[in-house]
Amino acid sequence: MAGAFVCASLGIVPTVRHADYIGSWLEVLREDNRAIVRAASAASKAADYVLASGHTASAAVSSAA
Repeated sequence: MAGAFVCASLGIVPTVRHADYIGSWLEVLREDNRAIVRAASAASKAADYVLASGHTASAAVSSAA
């Protein structure tokens, strides 16, 4: 999910869809219907971290040039 959030923030359109990945989520959700909420929260935090790190890194590269 974090990859999807990062792609959306950067305007990247994903082209890969994996039926097995979605199938595994369906199994998890059958056992715990709140799992998706926890996973989305963690993925959002991870995406925010990656995007913030990227902006910091690109700012450092820009100022060094």
